[in-house]
Amino acid sequence: MAGHSKWANIQHRKGRQDKLRSKLFSKLAKEITVAAKMGDPDPDNNPRLRLAVKEAKSQSVPKDVIDRAIKKSQGGDAENYDEIRYEGYGPNGVAVIVEAMTDNKNRTASTVRSTFTKNGGNLGETGSVSFMFERKGEVTYTAEAGDADTVMMAAIEAGAEDVESSDEGHTIYCADTDLGAVSSALEAELGESESTKLIWKPTTTTELDLDGMQKLMKLIDALEDDDDIQRVTANFEASDEVLEQL
Repeated sequence: MAGHSKWANIQHRKGRQDKLRSKLFSKLAKEITVAAKMGDPDPDNNPRLRLAVKEAKSQSVPKDVIDRAIKKSQGGDAENYDEIRYEGYGPNGVAVIVEAMTDNKNRTASTVRSTFTKNGGNLGETGSVSFMFERKGEVTYTAEAGDADTVMMAAIEAGAEDVESSDEGHTIYCADTDLGAVSSALEAELGESESTKLIWKPTTTTELDLDGMQKLMKLIDALEDDDDIQRVTANFEASDEVLEQL
């Protein structure tokens, strides 16, 4: 099977259990602050902020942390962050996209380049791997939201493009510009989503065995450990057996 979606679910569960909550909360709060600073501090009038708040809530970020992040954007002491996308190749030629928010571009670029090099990869130029991905909106629901047919019908009516359902749950894809409208329509039919965000969806993948997955995980974990890195996406594929062994 194409392992990317299942791995995303494994990462999601693993992240909730094992990652330091403070690090996750900090990255989500940073996204909220940047979104609020770039537009209206009212989520109802700022689509990017609305999605950032929704994603934070899905990760159980406390309301006072969310409110504080929005308030911080309006203060004169709010940091200025640059949004940067890095692209490169990991072990076994897997394409990797790294999304960062940083107040020091030189520091972050140096760290990302070093992390790739130390973990069997190499950093490329902007555009070197992004052609192997599409920018999409992604809405996920647990299996309890309904059976595959129910979710498929709700997704079609909401204007989504594709649905992947399994025992793990449902992943719904839409055009990146439609994410706000699609997620609202789905919420009216299926209830609160587990996650709603913009992603890079691979259009071509690289098959990995257990050794390859372990090497890739090491690179992704090292990148995600950096406070400047918001998200890491890779275009791998792996069998159920390999994913279960991780």
